[in-house]
Amino acid sequence: MPTEQYHEPPEELSEKVRTFARMITSLTEEAEAIGWYEQRISLEKDREARAIMENAQHEEMKHFGMDLEFLLRKKPKWRETLKGILFKPGDIVEHGDEAEEKSE
Repeated sequence: MPTEQYHEPPEELSEKVRTFARMITSLTEEAEAIGWYEQRISLEKDREARAIMENAQHEEMKHFGMDLEFLLRKKPKWRETLKGILFKPGDIVEHGDEAEEKSE
């Protein structure tokens, strides 16, 4: 039976694919949490409460990064594509188009 995590019958999927699905779900959840904290932080007037939320948001970013690194270790082609986009000055869309072309 499909869930948010699985779109195919889980019992038919390999353990490797199930782990991959769990990590994608975790990455998504971390990204959502980062966004939720951003909204809360933007409205919070209490300095101490805002500092706690900022700290929590930073933790979520760390978890997001760890999830992403795990996935990139499993998908070297993804890593190569992202190397062409991330941490580079200039036009993000151009970098994305160039990286996609190189990975094809």
